[in-house]
Amino acid sequence: MFRGIFVSSYLCCLNKNIILQDLGNIDYKEAWEYQEQLFKETVDIKIKNRREDAGLETPNHFLFVEHPHVFTLGKSGNFDNLLVSEKELAAKNATFYKINRGGDITYHGPGQIVGYPILDLDNFFRDIHKYLRLLEEMVILTLAEYGLTAERSPGETGVWFDVGTPFARKICALGVRASRWVTMHGFAFNINADLGYFDLMIPCGIKDKSVTSLNVELGQATVDEAEVKEKVLKHFTELFEAEFVQKSLV
Repeated sequence: MFRGIFVSSYLCCLNKNIILQDLGNIDYKEAWEYQEQLFKETVDIKIKNRREDAGLETPNHFLFVEHPHVFTLGKSGNFDNLLVSEKELAAKNATFYKINRGGDITYHGPGQIVGYPILDLDNFFRDIHKYLRLLEEMVILTLAEYGLTAERSPGETGVWFDVGTPFARKICALGVRASRWVTMHGFAFNINADLGYFDLMIPCGIKDKSVTSLNVELGQATVDEAEVKEKVLKHFTELFEAEFVQKSLV
């Protein structure tokens, strides 16, 4: 189960405790606004510390969510990678947002575990490249527990199978924003996803590779998503040398 005891950091001035919240199924815009709120609170503390030498501890957050069908386009993405009109999306009960993360177009929907870490990387390390690689490693280690060998694709973020072959396929997409070493947005891990929705776009702007889901790779109708979350959190704490404190739902 989630570790729910708040323990003090073992390094002076570094807070490696992370407030964990599972928000369940939540509208994308609502979750985005909540991320922005938490992000701003942390940045404001950092600004105060810098201006006033206040010595205040900065918080870290980790949000689990599941979204209704939604397509999001990163700030440098190409709108042409959405292959249908917004009217056609509406007919499929899907929405569309252009947002402030990196990366191109991504889909979120039921059967997908989405994680939004809002971390002050000054509490861990100042390295965005390392941050992305550790998120990928978290998913790779989780998949290994199911007997699956996943990997990175050179020059492309995310977690993949059979890289370098005609069968290359992505199971987890990443897209983050960082300012003043505070992160937001995160990863989308396909567990029991309806892969038909990925046909409505060119995923992450990559034309020659497909998308998969954990239940497909395991040949199962469904996979226990709560179990996957437990494994994800276990590897996250190990890789980031962090501890979770669980908070009541918003």
